[in-house]
Amino acid sequence: MKLKLHVALTMTLLLFTQMLFAQSRTVTGTVTASDTKESLPGVSVVLEGTTKGTVTDLDGKYAIEVDDNLAVLVFSYIGMNTQRKEVGTQSSINVELQSGVDLDEFVVTALGISREKKSLGYATQEVAGDEVSTVKRDNFINNLSGKAAGVQIKTNTNMGGSTNVLIRGNTSLTGNNQALFVIDGVPIDNSNTTQNRVAQGRSGYDYGSGISDINPEDIKSMNVLKGAAATALYGARAANGAIIITTKKGSEKGATGRKGLGVNFSTTAQVGVADKTTFPAYQDGYGAGYGPFYSGTDYPGLEYYDFNGDGQNEYVVPFTEDASMGQAFDPSLNVIQWNALDPASPQYNQATPWVAAENDAIEFFRPAWTFTNSISVNGASDKGSFRLSYQNLDQKGLMPNSSLKRNNVGFNGSLNVTDDVTVSASANYAATNTIGRNSVGYSNNLMSMFRQWWQVNVDITEQEDIFNSTDRNVTWNPASPSTPTTPIYWDNPYWQRYKNYQSDSRDRFFGNFILDYKITDYLTFMVRASIDTYSQIQEERKEQGSVAGRFGISRLEVTSGYSKYTRSFRESMLYSTLTFNNDLNENLNLNVLVGTEVRRDHIQTQFSSTNGGLIVPGVFALSNTVNPSLAPEETDQRFGVTGIFASATLGYKRFLYIDATVRNDWSSTLPDGNNSYLYPSVAAAWIFSEQLDVDAISFGKLRLNYAEVGKDAPPYNVYDTYTINTSFGSSALTSLPNTKNNLELKPERTKSIEAGLEMYFLQRRIGFDFAWYQTNSEDQIFNAQFSRATGFSSGVINSGDIQNQGFEIVLTGAPVVKDKFRWDIDVNFAKNNSEVTALADGIENLQLGSFQGGVSVNATVGQPYGTIQGSTYNYLEGHEGDDAYRIVGADGYYERSSTFDNILGDITPDFNMGINNRFKYGNWRFSFLIDWQQGGQLFSLDQWYGMGTGLYEETVFTNDLGNPVRNSIADGGGLVLEG
Repeated sequence: MKLKLHVALTMTLLLFTQMLFAQSRTVTGTVTASDTKESLPGVSVVLEGTTKGTVTDLDGKYAIEVDDNLAVLVFSYIGMNTQRKEVGTQSSINVELQSGVDLDEFVVTALGISREKKSLGYATQEVAGDEVSTVKRDNFINNLSGKAAGVQIKTNTNMGGSTNVLIRGNTSLTGNNQALFVIDGVPIDNSNTTQNRVAQGRSGYDYGSGISDINPEDIKSMNVLKGAAATALYGARAANGAIIITTKKGSEKGATGRKGLGVNFSTTAQVGVADKTTFPAYQDGYGAGYGPFYSGTDYPGLEYYDFNGDGQNEYVVPFTEDASMGQAFDPSLNVIQWNALDPASPQYNQATPWVAAENDAIEFFRPAWTFTNSISVNGASDKGSFRLSYQNLDQKGLMPNSSLKRNNVGFNGSLNVTDDVTVSASANYAATNTIGRNSVGYSNNLMSMFRQWWQVNVDITEQEDIFNSTDRNVTWNPASPSTPTTPIYWDNPYWQRYKNYQSDSRDRFFGNFILDYKITDYLTFMVRASIDTYSQIQEERKEQGSVAGRFGISRLEVTSGYSKYTRSFRESMLYSTLTFNNDLNENLNLNVLVGTEVRRDHIQTQFSSTNGGLIVPGVFALSNTVNPSLAPEETDQRFGVTGIFASATLGYKRFLYIDATVRNDWSSTLPDGNNSYLYPSVAAAWIFSEQLDVDAISFGKLRLNYAEVGKDAPPYNVYDTYTINTSFGSSALTSLPNTKNNLELKPERTKSIEAGLEMYFLQRRIGFDFAWYQTNSEDQIFNAQFSRATGFSSGVINSGDIQNQGFEIVLTGAPVVKDKFRWDIDVNFAKNNSEVTALADGIENLQLGSFQGGVSVNATVGQPYGTIQGSTYNYLEGHEGDDAYRIVGADGYYERSSTFDNILGDITPDFNMGINNRFKYGNWRFSFLIDWQQGGQLFSLDQWYGMGTGLYEETVFTNDLGNPVRNSIADGGGLVLEG
């Protein structure tokens, strides 16, 4: 719900300190495009055989230090053919690069391995770092939306909210379907610690995604690995695809052949406002109440009695009715409203005109501000390189009393110990502190009030004024006129924001240490140790005098409380690989890799809360509890995976490539003796353009692959364990849980086949990349319902199959290339069809979630994953689904089915599409993105309740008789339903 005005001020300061050798000299020049004669910003100029001389200059000029006359300079630019120039005795070399496909383009693949993109037999798509860092957001991954085919980014607009990243659909019935994120070869935890009840639409908070801890300014590129063949070496966690993030190193900007230092600084300010077009348009004809239920007056929608004891009756708003289906507004009528109940109100004991509020709920929101400051220092020499970065993000949210602050510090460096041994390390620290996240789901969520249950006669600024002047919960929805600070359903919204706020913090560290040893020219050894660890605290508050609601461990209805949730996570990994890469003869090249992985995870959580409410108001502490505290809920999980893997790539004359991988894992979450699982992959790439002599075809490649990936079980689903209950005196009480675990559990397995065609034409002025795929995820792990006669209500089983089939196409082109103007366009299109092909024997439907309104989300055999089920209308036989043949009952309303298992739709979109346009004129650049999702159904509880409570403008109109539809039938109101 943000309209972002992006105001960016970027200042780049490059400081180079020359440390020249006695015999060195500097070569300078320009690099331009041969077709436009324009300079190429960001061009790369390196000394052949080393990266110590990398130059990245903003205006196409370069200056690089060389040590002898035999030096060779390599000039490269994305979309241009690379050129090599011998320096000789020249002091200036000017170069024109031609458009085309660089067949030596390298991308980062699984395990951080750099591969020639042309040799890959599977689909990948690279996104540059500035594509996700130019516009600063509290979660940079949201900026990936629309920029990669087959990647569905499901965002929300809550400050610091989580993001769901799906690649080629859902592969698991009830397990994790998120893509794996890998930074410089190290998988990063992306857990969302939001309470489970939130997934069912109940109250709680969205505590965001772990990946948001990353500083986007550190990102050089992101490579999306889509299919199982691309991710097989990563094992179980990459069964849903992977996003490989490569960070900037010291040999990038600021590190030049002059062996100097570079300092880059940027500052960005953004402002966001509530988008009124996404907020409900309230009707302004009727006020508080559920209808004309108060008889004996000319205004049956209002109560009529002696309110202030003066012997005269007054018209009084039905305060307890949180709807707007009441009395029609009449500016000549004065009415006792909520603002007349409290002595601190300027309207105390006064009747005010019966009109719609001047300031409705949209005025509750404040302008949101985000300030981001980043600085980095980097440098390089022939001995190594380093980069040190810092970023501060300070965000004020749209809602009052909401803020998010994040500080990131990152370092990476490398040292050439000898000509054959290099050590490198990275360390990243992120500290995030948040206050005032918006409650999500139903009940405590202010959006539920504003969009579902509200009186349009309530002026939101008056609610703010009385809270600021009294610091009390003077609500528009009191339980009775005599208790204006005792709400029946809804608090004063400012009380909720400033008294019932939450807060959370997370401190995170991740990094690695790498040793590379070049044993021979064709044999290398690498070992990498990494760690990802964080601790977080989440606190939730409910001040005395609030509306009653479920809270804390007991989830009982209380009017106050305090809870504290802590979570610590640690994952340590040790990788080692041995790589052989050599030309067997003039036609064949062989690349073989063997490796091991050891991963260990440890997660501890504790949830504690007060019991029965707070004793002393305003003191949020676990000891400030009315009743003795309940025992905290605690977990201590330890699990791990050990794996061995191998891959081999055989290249023939640089146009035919065969890839094969195999991996075997041993997982601690599977039963002893059955915890080993092996899975292979094979891929082929044929660059047929090498055999064609067609000038118009710059590049053409066919690819085909098949792969399998195993996926182990969540922790503690094998052995039945006892739950420790509250003791009976000095006697401990334990019990078995309601879910039966499985001693014969097997891993889930995803099998995938993919074919693709990639072509570029007219020196890369236009091109496409097409992929078709089909994946089947078998032996699904989920809870099935059991007969209670077994002693359990459900059990963990292996069964079921989800199939995803679809295609993706990426179109690239440069429609206009002039002297100073250039227009580039990328189109990403993806269509995925999912189907639940099987569940367990005798089970045709698995309910994934049940929600208000009588709807549920399900996995139904023969249907797409995520069917929405509920009741439907009754139709004349033979005309099901035709609205003209709905059956109208004797009461004038449509008849509805008595069952709630009718399929109403599904959550899968028909297609996703992104159109990215980039324009360049001289030194000016402009870009915009169209992010498009077509299809996929949803059930809106806002509409369900908002229409029923008479909030929305659609509920007020003139009927076919020319009368207000809300008039009584006797007065010509109502409507005739077709059917």
